[in-house]
Amino acid sequence: MTLNILFAANETGWAEYEPHLRHWLAEAGIEAQLGPDLGPPSEIDYIVYAPSSEVQDFRPYSRLKAVLNLWAGVEDVVGNPTLQVPLARMVDNGLTEGMVEWVVGHVLRYHLDIDHALANQSGEWLPKVPPLARNRPVTVLGLGALGSACAKALAALNFPVTGWSRSAKSVAGVSCLSGPEGLEQALARAQILVLLLPLTPGTENMLNAPHIDQLPEGCCILNPGRGPLIDDTALLEALDSGHVGHATLDVFRTEPLPAEHPYWSHPRVTVTPHIASATRAETASKVIVDNIRRGEQGKPFLHVVDRQRGY
Repeated sequence: MTLNILFAANETGWAEYEPHLRHWLAEAGIEAQLGPDLGPPSEIDYIVYAPSSEVQDFRPYSRLKAVLNLWAGVEDVVGNPTLQVPLARMVDNGLTEGMVEWVVGHVLRYHLDIDHALANQSGEWLPKVPPLARNRPVTVLGLGALGSACAKALAALNFPVTGWSRSAKSVAGVSCLSGPEGLEQALARAQILVLLLPLTPGTENMLNAPHIDQLPEGCCILNPGRGPLIDDTALLEALDSGHVGHATLDVFRTEPLPAEHPYWSHPRVTVTPHIASATRAETASKVIVDNIRRGEQGKPFLHVVDRQRGY
């Protein structure tokens, strides 16, 4: 049987993904019609999907077996009432590697105070010796695939790492906490705070004024997770007061970040344009095809989203 696989991702380049998807389909021995326009929805077996796609009503896709998301985030599709088949989020080695590199790079930038060196190019000799990593506590909020990988990488560099998640987790080399009391402890330890929580109704505005107040004076914040995890007004007030020393932000409520947004001009904010962990066509395509192969073999799909939890 020849499968019909719809590529439905407005903001993702079909030209970029096509050769990689075709390669991995051939490797898996799967015969398929593949593309962004395949005719009647009733004949589609799988949708390779980005939530920005024009496909928002899944009811016409009566033969659909699964929707295979190209993004790690599913908050823009998980609540769609017309989606009744399994939804798989993207969990990809390339995506994870990119996130680890971004997080470790910016944690080291803060730890070594590289910004100080870059700002002081006047010829004045001003040595500023950082502590060793073992004396710089880092907290990671969110211990899913990305958060756990980042926490382990930082622990391997000898940072004392605390990880927090809503449900209890265990990560080698990381002090893992959960629940409201655990969150309070995790925040209180954080000289550097990394936000890698999924976006759900329970995590929106997680970093609000009361939680920011629990951070140590001068804490630095990294947010490569989701923009709405942060109460922007509360963060700006904490940056203005100096309670938060600096924030490096990769994700925002509105993207691209509007040119007039105060984050752009704030001296204690670094903006990066949602680059911390981009989906890469070569590695993501293999993940997609592996799930199609499993579906055709009658095996459970990998990385299926729990609709109740939202991720």
